[in-house]
Parts: sequence; C-alpha cells; structure tokens
Amino acid sequence: MSESPSASPTAASVAGRVVGSALGTARAGAGAARRAIKRNPTADKAYRAAVGVTGGATVALGVALIPLPGPGSLVALGGLAMLGTEFEGARKVNKKATAVAKKAVGKMAERRAARTRGEQTG
Repeated sequence: MSESPSASPTAASVAGRVVGSALGTARAGAGAARRAIKRNPTADKAYRAAVGVTGGATVALGVALIPLPGPGSLVALGGLAMLGTEFEGARKVNKKATAVAKKAVGKMAERRAARTRGEQTG
C-alpha cells in the first residue's frame, strides 16, 4: 500500500521511518565503537574473547537444542554469525552452513508443494 502525496502518513509508516532511522544510527555508532576498540590492543583482545565466549555458548546451546522441537539449528547459525563478526574461520563455516540450510529449506518447500499437488515424492 503506497501513500499518496496529499494523504497524511499512517502510524505504521511513521513508526517504520523512526525504527529505520534508529537502526541506521545504532549501526553507525556500533561501527565507531568497534573502531575505537580495535585501536586499543587490550580492549580488542577482551572484546574478541567476549564475542568468542558468547558466540561459542550460543552455538553450543543451538546444537543442544537441535534434537528438541524448536529452532535449534537457527540458534546455532546465529551463534556462528556472532563468531563470524570477529573470526574469519567462523565466517566461512557460517556461509557454508547457511547455504546448506537454504538448500534444505528449498527442498522442503518443493516436497510440500508436490504433496499439495498430489504428486509422489522420493
């Protein structure tokens, strides 16, 4: 739904602009903070350690949740994404794991569509 130039903005469109602006400001601030941390070797080591512990714990939690009903694999991918912000190896693993997950989702969607059409899947 698009707004006409003469129509007053809806509450949703105003809220969307405010949230978008806030996210942009937060990203810029986070980037500046990260650059400042990188200039201090001690702070950089502490930051990377904190990211490693937090990301590693999130991956471990996600792996533990995989056999249970719920989004365990998504939690694990989120932890890999956290680790990937600071560690190149984790970034590469996350890229591969995300590609595999997207491929699996695509295959499941194909099977679901075939099932609704009444075709046999194998």
